[in-house]
Amino acid sequence: MALAKAGAEPVVTGDPRVLLECPAAVLPGVGAGDSAMRSLNQRGLTGPLREFVGSGRPFLGVCLGLQILMDRTEEGDASCLGLVPGLTRKLPGGLKVPHMGWNQVALKGAHPVLEGIPDNADFYFVHSYYADPADEGVVVAVTEYGPRFCSIIAVDNLIATQFHPEKSGALGLRLYEGFVRYAEGRRC
Repeated sequence: MALAKAGAEPVVTGDPRVLLECPAAVLPGVGAGDSAMRSLNQRGLTGPLREFVGSGRPFLGVCLGLQILMDRTEEGDASCLGLVPGLTRKLPGGLKVPHMGWNQVALKGAHPVLEGIPDNADFYFVHSYYADPADEGVVVAVTEYGPRFCSIIAVDNLIATQFHPEKSGALGLRLYEGFVRYAEGRRC
């Protein structure tokens, strides 16, 4: 597990009480936005996820974990967590979807988690939808595949990536190490 290699002691849970006791959280994601939201609702995790992010503790979303931070997703026309105003959109027709493989991530801003990550580095993507935040100011990095879309967002204690750091080799591990350092530095 990439987080363990990065120095964390990860706990995998679907229990809202355990989540709310954690000093930091990662919301991974593979699958569909609408079914992910149904599952989070059924498990009673939507409120605790919002509460966790609102508490100021470090939070990392990965791929679908970024997309469901928006208000809504076009995938099944579902309501999402609403933690970042915006919409998750389908990649336009004419492109091979899912967008699968290595692509450049162009940095637009800085964040402590991204320390040591060079501009225009390649990361591994697997997705058919992308987050489109209402506020361009939260976009820390962009990638082009058809449209130019946000590939990293950051808002206060929340950071999220469209790509999969765990599939992105040494730089992906560096990003997880950055998140672990960031989480350790923000402990209350």
